[in-house]
Amino acid sequence: MAKTKINPTLKMVLEMGPIVLFFIGYLKLRDSSFTIAGNDYQGFIIVTAAFIPLMVLSSGILWKLTGHLSKMQIATLVLVIVFGSLSVWFNDERFFKMKPTIIYLLFGGMLGFGLLRGKSYLKVVMEEVLPMQQEGWMILTRRLCGFFLGLALLNELIWRTQSTDNWVYFKTFGLTAGVFIFFMSQSALFQKYGEESEDTPDPAE
Repeated sequence: MAKTKINPTLKMVLEMGPIVLFFIGYLKLRDSSFTIAGNDYQGFIIVTAAFIPLMVLSSGILWKLTGHLSKMQIATLVLVIVFGSLSVWFNDERFFKMKPTIIYLLFGGMLGFGLLRGKSYLKVVMEEVLPMQQEGWMILTRRLCGFFLGLALLNELIWRTQSTDNWVYFKTFGLTAGVFIFFMSQSALFQKYGEESEDTPDPAE
């Protein structure tokens, strides 16, 4: 299926919608307890159980509209299903809290493996939307690899030492803001190594 561009706002809603709904659901149900088939489940587990099909649905719609899901989106979806299901099955929220750690270790590890081979796997994923010289890609890949590994460590520290409330706020807002701030902070790199489109007129002509 060919790739199709969709409205950026719709794309953001599909990508961020499940996370926002998870946060709202948690605030509504965090102090609640439910008995299902003789087992008691806290609100966090119920919200986690609802989050899994929401992620599958939003990813399916995104794929249907665009004809494409990135490798990072697919990996994230698979880990949500696996670790979310483990949390629900074992009635243990720790599995779901470990999910960001695994995701960022996986992404950081893949980028690091590429760097060891002298390649930028990030370039393969983002080259179409961010034309840049090879040296720039290698620098950005090294920085993002370290950033992902740092996020994995930070997630471990927070879920193991902080309350569930603090972890949910961190996951919903902290991680999202962290990624946004990281890429904003790379503006000098993009300006230095960015490649102009071939259609850009030469001022000297």
